[in-house]
Amino acid sequence: MNRIILPVILMFFSIYANADYEPSFEIGKQKAKVCMTCHGKDGISTIDPYPNLRGQKVGYLISALKDYQSRQRSSGLAILMQQQVDALSEQDIKDITYYYSVLGTQKEGE
Repeated sequence: MNRIILPVILMFFSIYANADYEPSFEIGKQKAKVCMTCHGKDGISTIDPYPNLRGQKVGYLISALKDYQSRQRSSGLAILMQQQVDALSEQDIKDITYYYSVLGTQKEGE
C-alpha cells in the first residue's frame, strides 16, 4: 500500500512545487471544453456512465488522468478517456484539474 501512496504524494508535490506555475481557472476552462461533452458544462454529467468532475480534488483527478495515460484504467469506457488524455500535456493536466477542482467553489474565477 505504501508503495502506491508515496509515488502519488510525490507526484502531487512535484507538480505544484514549481513556483513559476500559477494555475488559472480561465485557462483550465478553455482546455476543458472537450471534457464538457461527456462530463457536463458545469462539471455535472447528465449521462449515467460519465462521472461528475465538479469539485473533485486535484490529486485525485491528476492520478486518474495519469492512470488513463499509463493504461492502468482500462475497463468500461476507459478507451475513450485514454484517447483524450493521450493528447494532453503535463501543463494541460494541471490546468484542467485545477479548473474542475475549484468549479462551483468560492475560488471560481479568481
